[in-house]
Amino acid sequence: MGNLRKYLELQTQAKTGLSSGLFVCGLVAVVFGILTAAFILLIAFIWLAERYGALIAAAILAGLFLVVTTVAIVCSLQSRRRTIERAEVALAARKQRIWLDPKLVAGAVQGGRAVGWRKFVPLLALGVLAATVGMEWAGRSKPTSGRTIIGIASRTRARLKSSYVR
Repeated sequence: MGNLRKYLELQTQAKTGLSSGLFVCGLVAVVFGILTAAFILLIAFIWLAERYGALIAAAILAGLFLVVTTVAIVCSLQSRRRTIERAEVALAARKQRIWLDPKLVAGAVQGGRAVGWRKFVPLLALGVLAATVGMEWAGRSKPTSGRTIIGIASRTRARLKSSYVR
């Protein structure tokens, strides 16, 4: 049951990019966005009331909150992108080793013993063929280019190199 839960969690993360980091950064962005709006209103009030002194202080605070809001939004978007990439790598690795699952191998051995190997081998070959065709048909809704571990890892490596160059 734990494998199914982890699989569904990875599928959700790959499609939406949701993670705890995204929620924290999003919450910070909302809080500081509200504070920015409050300080902009405070600036307008002070400017209309006094037109000197306190206005500069309020403008500096509003600028500070605006910078923090912008940084939180950028961090949130980067966190989402990293979550999607990690989930895609994990899903690609999971698809490649599904045939080595001990439960699947044990079931094949038990089926071979129950039916007899001479009758079971053609059934097993037919089952593998049906599963392969089913996986191919299920994967056609999305473009499959670059969806392997190597493709995802090379894209991630290229993004990391470009982020260090800047």
